[in-house]
Amino acid sequence: MMTTEQTQPLPSASALENPVRRSPPSQHAPTVKAGRWLDQIRRFSGRATRRWSVRSRVLSALLALSALGLLFAGTMAYGLQRATLNADIDNSLERSFGEFETLLATGVDPATGSGFVNADTLVYLVMQRTLPAPHEGMMGIRDQDAVLLANEAVSLRLENDAELVAAAAGRSLADAVAITTIETVRATYRTIVVPVLLSEDAEPTIFVLAYDVTSERAELNGTFTTFALISLGTLLLIGAVGWLLIGNLLHPVRRLRDTARTINDSDLSQRILVTGNDDLSDLTRTFNAMLDRLETSFTSQRQLLDDVGHELRTPITIIQGHLELQDSTDPQDADAVRTVALDELDRMRFLVDDLVTLAKSARPDFVRPKATNVERLMDETLDKARGLGARRWMIDSRAAGMVLLDEKRVTQALLQLAANAVKFSAEGSTVALGSRLDGECLSIWVRDEGIGISAADQERVFGRFERGSEGKRAEGSGLGLSIVEAIAHGHGGVVYILSAPGRGSTFTLEIPTVPRRNPSAEMSPERPGQLTKEKLWLRS
Repeated sequence: MMTTEQTQPLPSASALENPVRRSPPSQHAPTVKAGRWLDQIRRFSGRATRRWSVRSRVLSALLALSALGLLFAGTMAYGLQRATLNADIDNSLERSFGEFETLLATGVDPATGSGFVNADTLVYLVMQRTLPAPHEGMMGIRDQDAVLLANEAVSLRLENDAELVAAAAGRSLADAVAITTIETVRATYRTIVVPVLLSEDAEPTIFVLAYDVTSERAELNGTFTTFALISLGTLLLIGAVGWLLIGNLLHPVRRLRDTARTINDSDLSQRILVTGNDDLSDLTRTFNAMLDRLETSFTSQRQLLDDVGHELRTPITIIQGHLELQDSTDPQDADAVRTVALDELDRMRFLVDDLVTLAKSARPDFVRPKATNVERLMDETLDKARGLGARRWMIDSRAAGMVLLDEKRVTQALLQLAANAVKFSAEGSTVALGSRLDGECLSIWVRDEGIGISAADQERVFGRFERGSEGKRAEGSGLGLSIVEAIAHGHGGVVYILSAPGRGSTFTLEIPTVPRRNPSAEMSPERPGQLTKEKLWLRS
């Protein structure tokens, strides 16, 4: 048997006792072993995490958070309910003791009609007027024995617990009245023990009022056991529903994975259907856009390799044929072969230079914009273009202002367009340059009075090694307009053609003066090859 007491203020003048229960010293495991265990747990956890799918990890995190939330809520509720239960028991005992004191001070003995002189009579009357709670009992003790017993309707029979009777009988008049906790083999009791000695008593009668705390807490524990079972069922429901929901949410990711597995360098045409408007749909759009870029890049790469092989094969074949047929004993024939070889090698050098320029166009630093005076740029470009051929060179209009652009690259593009204008126009005809600032866009153009370009040719002249129906192999590498296109796109702009056969051509570069989205976004998403503007916007 063990008895502990805690302070509890009572209406009487007596102070209540409150000994502090001391916990036994805790035993700690060695620090080194604990560190090894933690390291092993971390390593095992890392290996297990790598084996789990994203779906399993997300569901595990969801269940862990839900379990922690339910555990926290249950623990807090249980603690509050237990504290409330203890407080209610103590308040009930305090009220009973207060009624006992009031009856002693003001009550009248029914047998004599005057004040109480016998403790048994007082305790008996108090027990008659007290209605115990379901787990509350009472008794009166005299001479180490329970002589006054509660009504048979009271379920808690304190007199049947010999340890409780002995503990209560050990109280003396000198002991302060206190609410105490008495633990026996049968139960734990929250009690108030009141020794009473009146004028006609030889020995005190001890009034004992007690709650069976074990039974009270058993009801509370049962309630929270039910809560724990419901929580477990809730977690199972959350796990089942969460597995389905997370699987549905990760379905686009699985489609990304499956599509990525089927993609190879020979087939980049597959795309993922975009549904919704959330983060995963944005991821799907980004993935599809990446596939578009990869397909375009691989297609261009294969086309470039095929075209380069074809274009380089021609001059090599020419040189080889002339060398094989050369009469080494004839100086004139040797000079003629040498002239042809140097001419073809020179053309190969121009081809390689153009290919290097196009390769650089994919780099972020291909275009290096800086503030440029557009009016001065047009004048200087016109001066450089005059040496390309005997044409009537002029400026249609000049834009005045400073614009962020790469002066060298824009000059390169304009000179390439001017060279094409000279190539496909008659001597003495007009070739004009012009520029115009229109809001947030700078337009720069080259206009000629040459043979013009048919509508069918306009859709392909910007392709690598492509030429119009009037183009000739010896007149260039077939990469000039591709370079012009790359320079326009490097500035975030576009280039388009206005032309008709026999009416000349106007090539216009539109360069934004402020950043804007990629011009390829102007195309129809349903048919990437279909243009949505009246002008011929070139695809990047």
